Amino acid sequence: MRTCLIVDDSRVIRKVARRILEDLGFDIAEAADGAEALAWCRTAMPDVVLLDWNMPVMNGLEFLRGLRMEPGGGAPKVVFCTVENELAAIREALESGADEYIMKPFDSEIVAAKFAQAGLV
Repeated sequence: MRTCLIVDDSRVIRKVARRILEDLGFDIAEAADGAEALAWCRTAMPDVVLLDWNMPVMNGLEFLRGLRMEPGGGAPKVVFCTVENELAAIREALESGADEYIMKPFDSEIVAAKFAQAGLV
């Protein structure tokens, strides 16, 4: 089974995303910030990362750039899930290695559609 690492400082968002992604057939791991997520990836690289942008310790963009420099860090699909809706921010995320972009708030249909566009379901 494929693994999705959910990276968000909101426990509620992680819980909602977990339910949706488990229904899509993913095993789930969670991290509350980018530093925790990067440590997790160094131990076991996930297949996909659902990534928030604004987090304490290490934000999503910093995590993404760090992930892509790790051995095997180019493999996971990364889907940003954030309130950042400025075109420049979306462009920066995609140029930094994100594969897709979901706006909060989200629901199961949105997540399933974006994961399908990224070739994940």
